[in-house]
Amino acid sequence: MVPKYLNILAEFASGADINSLSAAARERARWIIADCIPVIAAGMQQREMQAFAAGHLACSGAGNAWVIGAGRRANALDAALINGTAGTWLELDEGNLFAKGHPGIQVVPAAVALAQELEVTGSDLLLAVALGYELSARISRAAQMKLSVHPHGTYGVIGAAIAAAKLKRFSSAQMIELINCAATMGMATSRQTLLDGATVRNIFTGHSGYMGLMATRLIECGFTGEIDSPATIYGKVLSDTFDPARVVASLGSEWLIAQSYFKLHPTGRYAHSVIDALEDLLERVPGARLDASRIERIEVRAYMLAAMLAEKHVVSSFGARFSVPFALASILVHGRSGLKSFDDAAVANPQVQALAQRVDLQEDKSFTARYPAEQPVTIRIVLRDGAAFEGRCGVTKGEPANPHQPEELRGKFFDLGEPVWGRSVTQNLFEGLMGIEDIASFREFSQRFEL
Repeated sequence: MVPKYLNILAEFASGADINSLSAAARERARWIIADCIPVIAAGMQQREMQAFAAGHLACSGAGNAWVIGAGRRANALDAALINGTAGTWLELDEGNLFAKGHPGIQVVPAAVALAQELEVTGSDLLLAVALGYELSARISRAAQMKLSVHPHGTYGVIGAAIAAAKLKRFSSAQMIELINCAATMGMATSRQTLLDGATVRNIFTGHSGYMGLMATRLIECGFTGEIDSPATIYGKVLSDTFDPARVVASLGSEWLIAQSYFKLHPTGRYAHSVIDALEDLLERVPGARLDASRIERIEVRAYMLAAMLAEKHVVSSFGARFSVPFALASILVHGRSGLKSFDDAAVANPQVQALAQRVDLQEDKSFTARYPAEQPVTIRIVLRDGAAFEGRCGVTKGEPANPHQPEELRGKFFDLGEPVWGRSVTQNLFEGLMGIEDIASFREFSQRFEL
């Protein structure tokens, strides 16, 4: 017998229309789509991604879907795989603390790729992304995944599958089978990959898009799933605790997608809280700049997940994005945050490496108790002459309670997009995505751009 919560999810997914979304959910879904696309394009410029795209496309089938940042097109499956992988390379993708991960970059590549193959509107795409994001995020929220499990490549498969199924207009019965199949098609992902700076971690999100699309194919071919696969996977395999009632609590009135965050720093999310505390500290410093050579030590107290990013011996650009000591040292040495503060040259900078060794990062359990509603961090920098400066973060910038402004998100779109596409294409693409509900055919819209 189909569990009640799965019936509710499936009926909601199959029956929802654009007017089912709250104004906040609709606005956030629009920005999530717009944010993901230049993030993918910038990530595609990494040498590993260029090699992966070239090698994979050499043996893949033709199609109409953008391989974003490569100026090529492919079939939806391969585009979702490649774009999803590029989207996490620079650690600039959107995320959600309540979903405990990054739903957007696991859902958007699959939905956008499929929308370029089907005859769907921009509103159809917006709704599909919102539903895939929302329902998969709720499944993640209802579980307590083991800390050793990286959330990428897990519940994102469900999200990508639901988005694709909505574009294909699956019935409620098909949605039930789809969720039960997709739930068991995730990966055995390891959080240690990011702590080790292992770039295999980036394929996890590409896997979500690819397998989400594959799940819809399986259902169309008559494949079936378990009776309650989410409860098995998220209550026994990846997690030992799963609350079905929490999956559907306030469904349609409370929108987790509206509680997401955007990122302006190219680091793991928990490092953002520490960077915010550093920015707060620098506001108290004359000229908002400290001479790194004068710093004796840097004392940081943070909630557990931020305190875990304690690696001081960074050896790669990717690993630099998951090290609080490196982030602080590089920003202080370079006087700014940004892609260049985490590139290979920054990693090779002996001044940055030396300053990272002088960071003392510890968990404050009282801060951990306040997470995720708050993300508390304190920082104290002591200079060699004994002078000291302090800063703090309560709610990380970008969270719903401390949001980035639209002009900041627009600036990010252009900062990432222009080096890849040029000013004119970036401007026209941005304007089109901001008016996505007015697009009569997303496939025709996509033909205007070679991304």
